[in-house]
Amino acid sequence: MDYLSINKATWDKRTDIHLESSFYDVQSFINGKCSLNPIEKELLGSVESLDLLHLQCHFGQDTLSLARLGAKTTGVDLSSKAVAAANHLSSKLSLDANFICDDIVQFGEKNDKQFDIVYTSYGVLCWLPDLSQWAKTISNALKSGGKFVLVEFHPINDLLQGYDYFEKSSADIEKEGTYTENCDGKESTIVTWSHSIADVMQALINAGLEIKQYIESPYSPYDCEQDLQHVTGEGFVKHHKGKLIPQIYAIQAIKK
Repeated sequence: MDYLSINKATWDKRTDIHLESSFYDVQSFINGKCSLNPIEKELLGSVESLDLLHLQCHFGQDTLSLARLGAKTTGVDLSSKAVAAANHLSSKLSLDANFICDDIVQFGEKNDKQFDIVYTSYGVLCWLPDLSQWAKTISNALKSGGKFVLVEFHPINDLLQGYDYFEKSSADIEKEGTYTENCDGKESTIVTWSHSIADVMQALINAGLEIKQYIESPYSPYDCEQDLQHVTGEGFVKHHKGKLIPQIYAIQAIKK
C-alpha cells in the first residue's frame, strides 16, 4: 500500500478546502493575525534570529507566524498544494521562509542542515507509521543543545471514539471529511496509525533527546471535534462521565 500517495492526495484536496475556510481565516492571517497559541509560544520561547524547522507545516501559517517573530524558518509538508500555497503566502507577505515538499522521513534522510529549533503541532503523529524514524529526523536536524517542541491532540480522544491507543501492526484505513466547517460531502481516504504517549516519548529519548517538560491540558484551542464546550478565556473542553478529559499534550525536549 502506497500510504504516502493516498495521504498526499487527501491533503492536496484538504488544502483547497482549508484555504476557503473560516477555521483558518486566511484573510485575517494576511492582515497580521498570529496563528500560534499561547502553549506553543511559551514552549518555543523567543525565536528571534534562530533557525527553525517546522515539520508537517500544512500551508504555512505557523511557519510564517514564526517568521514574523523573527525566526529563519523552513517548513516541510507532504502536500504539493499546501507548499504552493505556503510559498504564495510567504511571497505576498515578504517573509523569510523556505518551504519544501517532501515526506518528513525522506526529507530527514537527505537533510544536512541543523536547526536551533524543530517544531510540529496538532494532528501530526497519526500520519506516521514509524516514530523511531520521525524522532531520528528531529534529532539529526537539531544542533547540540537545540530544542524540540511538540503540541499534539491527546490520544485519549481517539480511544473514546473507538480507535486503538497502543500501536498495532496495521494502519487504520477509512474515508472521512476534514475538520473545518466547509467539509460537507468532501470525504477522502486516509491512512493513519495509533501511537501512545509513552511511545512518543521513548522514540525521542532513543534518538538522543532529553525530555525537559511534559504538559497535559483539558483545553483545546480548536473547536474541531464533536461535543466540545467553549470555556471563555480557556478554550474547548469535553467531559466523559462528567469528568474533564485531556484535550492536548505538549513535549519540550533538548538534544544532548
